[in-house]
Amino acid sequence: MENYTKNFGFKHKSGILMPISSLPSKYGIGSFGKSAYDFIDFLDKTGQKCWQVLPLNPTSYGDSPYQSPASAAGNPYFIDLDILVKKHLLTKEEVLALKNDSKKIDYGWLFNTRYSALRTAHSRFVENKEYKAFLKANASWVEDYALFMALKIHYNYCQWTLWADEHRDYSKAQLCKDEFETEMSFWRWVQFEFSAQWQNIVKYAHSKDIVIIGDMPIYVAHDSMDVWASPEQFLLDENFNPTVVAGCPPDGYSPDGQLWGNPIYNWALMKEQGFSWWIKRVGSAFRLYDILRIDHFRGFAGYYNIPHGDSTARNGKWDSAPGIELFEAIGNKYPKSKIIAEDLGFITDDVRELLVKTGFPGMKMLQFGVYKDDDEYMPRMFTTPNCVVYPSSHDSDCTYTWLCELPEDAKARLARECPRNTKQPRTYDVIELALGSIANLAIIPMQDYLVLSNEEGRMNTPSTASGNWGWRISSRYNTESLRNKIRALTVKTKRQK
Repeated sequence: MENYTKNFGFKHKSGILMPISSLPSKYGIGSFGKSAYDFIDFLDKTGQKCWQVLPLNPTSYGDSPYQSPASAAGNPYFIDLDILVKKHLLTKEEVLALKNDSKKIDYGWLFNTRYSALRTAHSRFVENKEYKAFLKANASWVEDYALFMALKIHYNYCQWTLWADEHRDYSKAQLCKDEFETEMSFWRWVQFEFSAQWQNIVKYAHSKDIVIIGDMPIYVAHDSMDVWASPEQFLLDENFNPTVVAGCPPDGYSPDGQLWGNPIYNWALMKEQGFSWWIKRVGSAFRLYDILRIDHFRGFAGYYNIPHGDSTARNGKWDSAPGIELFEAIGNKYPKSKIIAEDLGFITDDVRELLVKTGFPGMKMLQFGVYKDDDEYMPRMFTTPNCVVYPSSHDSDCTYTWLCELPEDAKARLARECPRNTKQPRTYDVIELALGSIANLAIIPMQDYLVLSNEEGRMNTPSTASGNWGWRISSRYNTESLRNKIRALTVKTKRQK
């Protein structure tokens, strides 16, 4: 597909995966404040070209950015409080009470404390031309988001399918907007402030010749603005409940499969409408990121769906998705799109064919490459530089723990592929293996550069409902020693920007 920009406009570069939420902060969670700018300086000094962040969407129950109540919106927790002080929307005394030095993010505490501070800041905000320009540019989603959140508050955060009919039905709810105008104004401002702070970070990154990679989950949460505002785009019954839900089939790691619970798209209608829903969604993502990593790419070739109400994924079945037609429509609208396909998991020939047709770089995960001889995920087996290599990801073991727990046959294969360098930790050998590959881009999670274990740094364990997304980096990470180590590896493997 010649519509897409290949090689991202650069070749043989590297970057770091570091979630905004995990940045150092005095206030319990990473934000768009000074620590974000310091991290960009860290990337610059170590020769990195890319900063990969996880989805910036709001979180809900379970704290996962991959189960967001609004796919186009930004996480209010990322709004930096010190910046609000500088704007005279909060006082230094007011933010003192919000300090939190816990080693992990406490989302319950954030929920109970952060919104009251944001409401105080909003009460002092005076609308200006930038605010009005933001509302006009984002009218396609920000009004729906503001009304959805106002109704969420009205119903004490219960699922939208349990609201009264005049609010559960999107068309009827439009007639009630005046009643909720005060609350809606708060949520509009939240998104304006989020956007203003984030765009300043992106601008600073670009000034250092660093680009931002963002994530877009393939599915949206059922309890979301997306489904409430466009129920016809999903396979729902007359009560707006899913008829089928997303997941993964049983395998050797998960005998019951994975039951994600997201509603499935009404692909037939989406195709009939020229995939306008997807074009709008991708457009919102490209307002935030330079490069977009699309999660669960295989679901665009064929998707696994499970009857709603089942307790496991055992009774699911495979159906075909629109594949190349969808990406041609996106490419025609956004001809300079830069997309990474997360093509991991149960990969079949139709997925491989779709990857070739799109021209998107797929992902190579080194942790997958040692369980059989001559595995495709080992760097010497890469057949093209048009890929992105990772030693680990936010969903996997930290490389340190993975190395400790490898079975003997896998350790032997890794030893052949990746000789030990006694002058550096074994984790750094694996990092160097990734950086030394032909892959056009190598992304290293920050936890691996810090040689953290799962106990210290694991971000997410798939199919577990709690205990995830809480990792916070120490404020003392940014040392000259670490910067020199990372830069030395980057230069050695000829990946410096």
